Amino acid sequence: MRTLFPAALAILLLCNSFSPKTPAGEKQYVLVQWVNDLAGDFSFKEKWDYPEGVYRNEYGQLSCDGFCPEESYRMKDSTGKIFNDSLKAFYKIVDTTHQFHTLECEAWCYEWAGTDLVSVHQLKKGKVEAITDCNAATHCSLHLAFSGDTCTPVIMLNSIVPGGDATYRITGGSIKIDKQLWKKGIMKAEFSFDFYNPEPSDQKMFWKGKVWSPIIPSRK
Repeated sequence: MRTLFPAALAILLLCNSFSPKTPAGEKQYVLVQWVNDLAGDFSFKEKWDYPEGVYRNEYGQLSCDGFCPEESYRMKDSTGKIFNDSLKAFYKIVDTTHQFHTLECEAWCYEWAGTDLVSVHQLKKGKVEAITDCNAATHCSLHLAFSGDTCTPVIMLNSIVPGGDATYRITGGSIKIDKQLWKKGIMKAEFSFDFYNPEPSDQKMFWKGKVWSPIIPSRK
């Protein structure tokens, strides 16, 4: 049986797709409920964080540790202070921009400790894909594929456990999307999905939350 991965371990992994785990005969998608004015509290979109690893040090400088370009470490002294003559070069290679939250969610899946970000992209032929971010402690991501009025959700796990990678399919759920904002290139949505877990567990696998994110246009 799997165990949930501790949130404290700082290992950054990217999430990819793997062999699906799904109950036979189950529907793999849900119908989008389009609404003209989606109600609810979406104030999370005003919150922001620095990119992972960026923090303000004891000298009042925005510094970086753990997930930083190797050359950035040579621009600091033994106490962690960035050399004054290296500040300009440091901020050219270290991203210190504000990352505004695009997601508020709760979930239970393996190696999940929370995430505040989702990226939404316009694909070819009118299709759209939304993918939540992984981070140091969260190694699973929610993928939503939109085509017309259908949404196909899956959880993709890029496990730190050898052979533990997996994709989990839905058993049911719903999603509401603000139709007017969608037309303007913004995904404002509220969702709740349950997923099939083939392994023995007393805990239901689920992912629910809210999205407010720009839809990034296709480059082609």
